[in-house]
Amino acid sequence: MPPSLLLDIESTDLDHVLMTREQIYERLPHGYEFMLLDGLLYMDDQTNAAIAYHDVCDDGFWVRGHLPGRPIFPGILMIEAAAHLASLMAARFPEFDGKFIGLGGVANAKFRETVLPGARIYFLVVPIEIRPRRIICATQGVVDGRLVFEAEIRGMPI
Repeated sequence: MPPSLLLDIESTDLDHVLMTREQIYERLPHGYEFMLLDGLLYMDDQTNAAIAYHDVCDDGFWVRGHLPGRPIFPGILMIEAAAHLASLMAARFPEFDGKFIGLGGVANAKFRETVLPGARIYFLVVPIEIRPRRIICATQGVVDGRLVFEAEIRGMPI
């Protein structure tokens, strides 16, 4: 049985965009195909929990080669998108002010369902440990209310 969701996304206004794709990537150095977040929907000022989304399109750079004829959104891109959200969230902490938080590790990753073009995947991120040289976040991906992946992501200032 999958774990419960980190955040109650059903009570979150998923139509209210706090930051657009362009605004997110004014703060993160990623570009082109690696602009994986399409919008930030929620950022809690007390817990620093966050929700963002990515619309999985049939014209993504990975579609042609990741299982031709049956494209599946790659798990590593789910991890990368969740890491983008964790990095965006980490920038709120004084320990990381003005620093880019890069991916430092992944633990306990589980992929529970395939994600296909046409889906909207919501990324949930909750910080679980914050230190000057690292941040650890619990992350999940949700499609149509179902948990599709989970992982613990470690970030470090670069």
